[in-house]
Amino acid sequence: MQNEFKQYQHIERWGTSETKGLDLGECYIFPKIDGTNASIFLKDGKLCAGSRKRELTLEQDNAGFFQYVSDNKKYLEFLNKYKNLRLFGEFLVPHSLKTYRDDAWRKFYVFDVCEFSNEEYEKYLHYNDYIKLLEEFDIDYIPCMSIIKNPTYESLAIELDKNTFLIKDGQGVGEGIVIKNYDYVNKYGRVTWGKIVTNEFKDKHSKAMGAPIITCSKLIEEQIVNDFCTKDFINKEFAKMTINDDWTSKRIPELLNRVFYTLIQEETYNIIKKHKMPEINFKTLNSLVTRKVKEIKSELF
Repeated sequence: MQNEFKQYQHIERWGTSETKGLDLGECYIFPKIDGTNASIFLKDGKLCAGSRKRELTLEQDNAGFFQYVSDNKKYLEFLNKYKNLRLFGEFLVPHSLKTYRDDAWRKFYVFDVCEFSNEEYEKYLHYNDYIKLLEEFDIDYIPCMSIIKNPTYESLAIELDKNTFLIKDGQGVGEGIVIKNYDYVNKYGRVTWGKIVTNEFKDKHSKAMGAPIITCSKLIEEQIVNDFCTKDFINKEFAKMTINDDWTSKRIPELLNRVFYTLIQEETYNIIKKHKMPEINFKTLNSLVTRKVKEIKSELF
């Protein structure tokens, strides 16, 4: 519910069971900054602020964040227009890293915007959607560094070397990076972001340069989905299920399983022939088939 305090999700370390499969698809790479976690939201029409774990007041503040929010009317103006949104970000106050520019301190940098449509539903807005809203009110945010398709650890290590967001010239690099895949839900059913933290990197990144798109080697499983799990293939399986016009959203798992099963049953020989006896991770293939069905039949989800 929008009026209740909401604690921001934990960012999981890259490579753990919590982030398995996060690298399958288009990943947005962000600088990780070293301040204090904070949020801004409306409660009964009043502007409110929170730390990571609690709602703040002038009497029980956190590093002066509530006072900062109260003094900057743009946040109230923003939330009066977008009442169902909640801002999550980092309030940059001295913590472990001391090499940020002098003009960067004591500012709030948004890294996620969450929408609450009703008491039981919430979702994270896509970066490309929320930056337009923030820029309308001149609200600072953490910019995307790069967009990488199917990143490897090696390609992400390069991004670590590029993170000098807000860092003084010649003073090294930032704390690390955050990886977001807006199509990803982990095996526990949670929307989860990943992080990599390092102490040794360089960067020439600048917000004004925009986010270059980087494409890593295409997975064999992705090639199979692109080649054989086509729009016509998916629509054909869906049509078989809806001959009697009895479709309901409860049949979505059946559709996902049916498309994957039919792909394996009917196309295995062609896959082997085209890709010359490939080594296939069927869990990865299943995840990519599910993602393709959601893309093609987005109106069902």
